Amino acid sequence: MRILTPADPGFDQARRPWNLAVDQPVQAVAEAADAADVAAALAYARANGLAVTAQPSGHGASGDVDGVLLLRTAGLDELEIRPDERIARVGAGIQWGQVLAAAGEHGLIGLAGSSPVVSVTGYTLGGGLSWFSRKHGNACDAVRAFDVVTADGAEARITADSDPDLFWALRGGGGDFALVTAIEFELFPAPHLFGGRMLWSGDRTPEVLAAFQEITADAPEELTLWLELLHFPGAPPMVAIDATYLGEEAAARALLRPLDGIPGLISDSRARMRIADLGTITAEPTDPSPGVSRGELLSRLDAEALLSAPIAPLLSVQIRHLGGALARPSDSAAGPIAEPYALYMFGIPSAGDIAARQREMADALGDAVTGRKPYNFLAPHEPAALAFAPDTLDRLRKLKEGREIIRANHPVVSK
Repeated sequence: MRILTPADPGFDQARRPWNLAVDQPVQAVAEAADAADVAAALAYARANGLAVTAQPSGHGASGDVDGVLLLRTAGLDELEIRPDERIARVGAGIQWGQVLAAAGEHGLIGLAGSSPVVSVTGYTLGGGLSWFSRKHGNACDAVRAFDVVTADGAEARITADSDPDLFWALRGGGGDFALVTAIEFELFPAPHLFGGRMLWSGDRTPEVLAAFQEITADAPEELTLWLELLHFPGAPPMVAIDATYLGEEAAARALLRPLDGIPGLISDSRARMRIADLGTITAEPTDPSPGVSRGELLSRLDAEALLSAPIAPLLSVQIRHLGGALARPSDSAAGPIAEPYALYMFGIPSAGDIAARQREMADALGDAVTGRKPYNFLAPHEPAALAFAPDTLDRLRKLKEGREIIRANHPVVSK
């Protein structure tokens, strides 16, 4: 195990989060290669009066790292696909793109999101809102076991039988309760996958939004649609529909027929696709960059409010269709999501007052904004309390007692 302090060359690079707009003034950085290293890092932190925050790559970093040893787990790179059991076992450093490539060779999917470079572990600890969650639930619902180092430094395997309370908390409650070194989770059959993006000029937004609302009103759980309002520097406004469908191409195209014939179509990448290529749909950046985001859950979609003003200086405003399995009971800390839509707004700090424009858009949507947020959608300044129902938060805080040395990006107990 290597430990870097501010006096060591490479420290600033080692502490850097994925979002370059977030500062991480940590006390030290430990780079682990296995569970023994994780336990050693925990012992080092205890001896030096520090807490430990684990990050494979720094996605979701909040900057809440005062008095923290930053534990880098990218070196825990175990990846095993057991196709007969439909199980994947992955180390804490494995990214979703690696899982999809390996599982896809067997016609299997994991419950991945939009980016291939997000770590499976951090994403899953925060719930994991997937392209396929309408059919199969959050990624955390698919977990069968966690390998962890506990707050007292012991290695343990956590399942629903061995420690039901900790297993419940790790499935969507964040990284506050144990240092996860590996996860085993269920994979799902996907003999056919259809997906891609349709892109129009921005003046067609009302028509595209109307078609989006029509399709999502009674879409089968195999179909997921995300609406994207886009305004990139130097380009005119655009609107996109991103889609995946777990099934045959002909059925997908029939379901998406309300989008056909809308004028102003710039491109259409929809096609049968390899599971390994899932990340190409939104083509998100795969290198660290600065950004300011805000997420919300919506009880309804108010088209007039959403289109009341241009999105600039934001780069994108995304509406995700939820529902299906997400709304059904879940024995996890993430719990069910009753809201039918999620809103995600993003901009870069140099473009203007991004946070102010995000507030304006949220305010315009009024009481359609419920106030709850998916844990993985929390912005750096937002507390974990916004992600949980009151009884869930109370249970998580009780479980946190005695585990104070471990700190999530968004701790369940606010300072």
